[in-house]
Amino acid sequence: MNQQGERWTAEQVLALAPDTSSRKAGGRLARPGPWSGAGTGDDAVWGLCEGSGSAPYRAVVDLTGPAYRCGCPSRKFPCKHALGLLLLWSGGSESVPAGTPPPWAEEWLAGRRERSDRRAAAPPDGERPPPASDGAESAARRAARRTARIAAGATELEQRLEDLLHTGLAAAEGAGHASWEETAARMVDAQAPGLATLVRELGTLPSSGGDWPSRLLEECALLHLLDQGFLAVERLPPPLAATVRARVGLTTGTAELLTGPEAAPVRDRWLVLSQQDTEEGRLTARRIHLRGERTGRMALHLSFSGGGRPLEPTLPPGLLLDADLAFHPGARPLRAALGERHAPPVPGPVPSGCGVDAAPCAYGEALRDDPWLDSWPVVLADVIPIPADGGPEWQLADADGESALPLDPRGLRRPGLWRLAAISGGRPVTVFGTCGHRGFLPLTTWDPTPVSL
Repeated sequence: MNQQGERWTAEQVLALAPDTSSRKAGGRLARPGPWSGAGTGDDAVWGLCEGSGSAPYRAVVDLTGPAYRCGCPSRKFPCKHALGLLLLWSGGSESVPAGTPPPWAEEWLAGRRERSDRRAAAPPDGERPPPASDGAESAARRAARRTARIAAGATELEQRLEDLLHTGLAAAEGAGHASWEETAARMVDAQAPGLATLVRELGTLPSSGGDWPSRLLEECALLHLLDQGFLAVERLPPPLAATVRARVGLTTGTAELLTGPEAAPVRDRWLVLSQQDTEEGRLTARRIHLRGERTGRMALHLSFSGGGRPLEPTLPPGLLLDADLAFHPGARPLRAALGERHAPPVPGPVPSGCGVDAAPCAYGEALRDDPWLDSWPVVLADVIPIPADGGPEWQLADADGESALPLDPRGLRRPGLWRLAAISGGRPVTVFGTCGHRGFLPLTTWDPTPVSL
């Protein structure tokens, strides 16, 4: 049951919006006028909203998902009516009082509960007998064939890197992007998508400005280290071997993580630190960072969607989720799959954090275990965003002004930097982001409720 004191804030609701226009449209519907029959109860919110047609749109939100249902023709999830309803609900019980769902809302909610109960009652994948045509031996043969293909691809990539060093890095500038794309395509053919992605990133460095030859050499060295690691993966310690396999593209499926013979889900109350959607080619990626209240562990839930399908799950920053997380194996586990939820999410506290001096140390410790790690999530407490002297760069300084951490230059192109500076107004704030070799990339701040940057 969702308690009335646990209604979400407007910021948490607006974080669900798929785009800026949806946030504005939902805000215009966050008033009692267009709504009738609005109510809340049994972890749900429902209401009838006046639309362009003769009949009002029926909108209902399952807060445990959250999940949405609306009679409007919009293909956005959530639509403006669901956002407006949630914003109205977040304002208090006067506009959206407690009650019993009407039949049209209860029917949809009951169907969701029934499907959830069936999934919970189904035997784990590891207990289901494999099809006769796809037994353990067939799976082992397929895995061995793929490993051999990736090894062949890594060997070919080693030759490509060796040729580059023999001809000189200056030759990479004249070769153009096509040669890198051809090498990446070869890695795709070798079923090594991780290597393909790294090769494409290499192709963007020549003629990119600054000291690009040094950056290219550094990235080539890391790619060489990954190649050699995979070619000798059987001799590596198991955690490091798992990291190498994941980096080249051999990942563990969610079902196996949650229910496989080696599954070890971690139950905790996980505070949602950020939710970030990015376009990656034809796909949309959603990255949700969390931190365990009891364990203190950082976690990253990564999901993808394409073809206009909605991304799941939706977890706005600031929510506290009692759930199981199953971490992908590795020397420094971070990515995790979301398992059983033991209670509906509730608003969480402002997270505790560290000073700016501790952030590079946290990244350094993680880098010791995973040398290919680009950054590590960190919560900074009592920091002030200030411009650096003599340039356009910005930094986060401790409240006493003794230490400062440069911001990732990629963040300087984001409106979030100015939002962070405006929220701070020269006073200390709590900021969550990722700390890496480029600096600190802020993602969320608290004022005192969470604000996505």
